[in-house]
Amino acid sequence: MTVSATQTSRAGIPAVGRQAMVATSQPAATAAGLETLRRGGNALDAALAANAALAVTEPYMCGPGGDLFALVWDPFGRCLQGVNASGRSPNRRSLVALREVLGAAPTIPTRGAHSVTVPGAVDGWALLHERFGRLPWADLFAPAMTLAREGFTVGPVTAQWWQRAVRDVQAAPEVAGRLGEFFATFAPDGAAPLAGSSQRNPALAETFERIAQRGRAGFYEGEFAQRIVDTVNAAGGALGRDDLLRRHAEWVTPISTHYRGHEICALPPNGQGASVLQMLNILEGFAPGAPDSADWWHCYVEAKKLAFSDRAQYYADPAFARAPLARLLDKAYAAERRALIDAQRARADYTHGAVPGGDTTYLATADADGMMVSLIQSIFNPFGSALVVPRAGFALQSRGAGFTLDPAHANAYHPGKRPFHTIMPGFGLKDGRPWLAFGVMGADMQPQGQVQILANLIDFGCDAASAAMLPRLRHAGGRHPNGLVEPGGGTVYLEPAMPDQVRAGLRARGHCVVDIEDPIGNFVGGYQGILCDPAAGTYEGGSEPRFDGCAMGY
Repeated sequence: MTVSATQTSRAGIPAVGRQAMVATSQPAATAAGLETLRRGGNALDAALAANAALAVTEPYMCGPGGDLFALVWDPFGRCLQGVNASGRSPNRRSLVALREVLGAAPTIPTRGAHSVTVPGAVDGWALLHERFGRLPWADLFAPAMTLAREGFTVGPVTAQWWQRAVRDVQAAPEVAGRLGEFFATFAPDGAAPLAGSSQRNPALAETFERIAQRGRAGFYEGEFAQRIVDTVNAAGGALGRDDLLRRHAEWVTPISTHYRGHEICALPPNGQGASVLQMLNILEGFAPGAPDSADWWHCYVEAKKLAFSDRAQYYADPAFARAPLARLLDKAYAAERRALIDAQRARADYTHGAVPGGDTTYLATADADGMMVSLIQSIFNPFGSALVVPRAGFALQSRGAGFTLDPAHANAYHPGKRPFHTIMPGFGLKDGRPWLAFGVMGADMQPQGQVQILANLIDFGCDAASAAMLPRLRHAGGRHPNGLVEPGGGTVYLEPAMPDQVRAGLRARGHCVVDIEDPIGNFVGGYQGILCDPAAGTYEGGSEPRFDGCAMGY
């Protein structure tokens, strides 16, 4: 077999490969995925190996204590398939009981036991591998176990995120006095690792070894499962062994819309992927803009407000409240919503339409057969609940904070229910063939970032790498699915490189515009993407320059 030389993306310059491509936010994770492909694995194997490696190198973002969503292009079945691997709330605690425990708190806190839902990621790995895996299951965890035991070098941006996350956890009153295992695992001597230092996590290596040997049962059953239950309940939770035993991952049918000759695909609620499709439907009615056009950015912000008002009202676990997607994604409905936009003035009074009835890591992979994987995995805010299972090496997620405490709301907390989710893989088709596997991590920034990347690619003519280089903005404000309401028109945060005419034009239209000074605290997303060019027979990979990662291919 001829081994092709590896290409690595640089800022604004894509990696190009004919046989394989991997894009992640950490070089060690990208290398783990590429190594898996070179050993005969396919794109799904590479995605799982890279995800496990990210649990070592970005433990504040992801890990086996979190959830997972994925879109997979099956080149043999010639179709796109989706997986929702998000866990549910404990069966033993009602909304009434939870509200009694929380007292006057208006929302579920993002730290501590009350925010913990059952981790679905390991079940998602197993479900994906069962259908698409080529290499033996145990082989996929070998690169991550090596990183965890021998250590990896912490990058400069990674160090900043890690340090900020540790400070946030230290300041959280919900976990005061319960951080011994957290510090022992992630911040020995109370300090996060510095850039350039070597970081190990032998406890996580043992967890991966157990999963490698026993499959999903090594996580959800037996003594290890009891450790998870004990960790949550010792902090005031109500988790049971039966909560872990049920299946958490399932195949779901993707949803899509067409935007300027491209079919853009997402997963249905309980995630927020539909908001990207709603924004695109609204924006398609305006002429394509330009990166320095205040007119375009104004329409973009208003489209976001409209889509997010529907998101706050309708997106929830479909087993409890099915979102009216046929109406929400209808082009005629988009035209009704678009008509509400004043081209010269920002509005603060959008509500949801009339319809009847944090923190994340993202990766993309592609292989020589044409399989492409778009996978996103998260523990929500940095280090999730901050509850760390003893001798396990990972933090449990805080996705329960996505519920609202309003019993009349579609997304109200309920025993055994999936919360509203921010994580959302993206995928694009052109002429019925795979075109783009991509994602933009960053909680509420994810749909905003995906639409900005798609505009950069489709409207502004960027390639997979230069699409990440254009300056971004983030709008914050309005209603949220957890019941939080931020009155007024919100705030538009601009990166310093945004053209001055955009800044001035938005202010002239009444937007509250603030320049971003802290890129970690005022996050504008973390993009990874792989473009497929079937005519040339190549993949083109790009990676977020605001992170330490890269795309690599051969």
